[in-house]
Amino acid sequence: MAKSPVPIVNDTNASGTLFLPDFCNIRMVFAIVIIAELLAFLIVLASSSTHQVWDNLSLTSLFIQWVALASTAVLCLSRPWLATLDNRVAALFSYLLPVIVTALLSGTSDWIAYTQMDAGAGQHADFAIRNITISAIVSAVVMRYFYVQHQLKQNIQAESRARIQALQARIRPHFLFNSMNTIASLTRSQPALAEEAVMDLADLFRVSLSDAQELITFQAELELSQRYLHIEKLRLGERLIVEWDLHGISDSALIPALTLQPLLENAIYHGIEPLPEGGVININGQQKLGLIHITISNPVSTQNISARRGGHHMALDNIRQRLAAHYGTQGTLATERTEDHYHVRITFPVERSP
Repeated sequence: MAKSPVPIVNDTNASGTLFLPDFCNIRMVFAIVIIAELLAFLIVLASSSTHQVWDNLSLTSLFIQWVALASTAVLCLSRPWLATLDNRVAALFSYLLPVIVTALLSGTSDWIAYTQMDAGAGQHADFAIRNITISAIVSAVVMRYFYVQHQLKQNIQAESRARIQALQARIRPHFLFNSMNTIASLTRSQPALAEEAVMDLADLFRVSLSDAQELITFQAELELSQRYLHIEKLRLGERLIVEWDLHGISDSALIPALTLQPLLENAIYHGIEPLPEGGVININGQQKLGLIHITISNPVSTQNISARRGGHHMALDNIRQRLAAHYGTQGTLATERTEDHYHVRITFPVERSP
């Protein structure tokens, strides 16, 4: 009987291609105000005598803050349009917009400040030219900084995707061989079970080869894990018993694909297989305070422990790195060994598909 494929949720953000930050964000506005004030200090200190510093600073700060906030507002309102352009074209317009704003505000402030003063046209022109020149230089430096930061972020994300893909694509060869042997043994005696095992195995490989940046729902990950356990149950029979105890975990919560399945594979490979009588794997989970906690426990043999320990730690390190890559410090994996049991605990924040 054919089974429905496990749904995968695309986690990419199409709006993140524009190199400019979000100028509508209050933190960005605050940063621009601070930078503008520092620029005002530098200009005043470089051009004013000691007794004129505070008078000039008040006027210069007022004008520069006026220009900075007006430019920020224009870039904020223009962001949806800039996002539709190529980054090179968007860079050109985002560079010109603050310069144009500076020119307009220079003319306005010049008219307000000097209409009643006896100043020649040359002084008015000098004021505007000086402001536009400073704006052009500062805008060029700032836009270059934003572009370099964007490129650096893109490179880090690309390296992270490649690293996660390499970690995610790993399925233990012995599981594949055992599965194929199980399917071969069932082909003549129980063809229906053999067909189910083939579909389960195909689904595991489909998810394993999917995009590393994609997440699946927690319910889909559970279904995938149960398909894996179904294959192993066909091979191990009554030696494998699995007990589930999950409370309050949202089915729509997102999780990196193939997070639970490798942990269950470790529990069988290092816990159930070495024991002639088999054993019980316990999966306990709960959701509280915006975090999901899952513990997988399996019995362990007191003999021949070191023979398989290396592969065990490699798989755990892979999952630990994947959780950290997706969730940062909130994604953790911890282990604990008692006298006759091994416990793996994973924690990650609740994220839901839009």
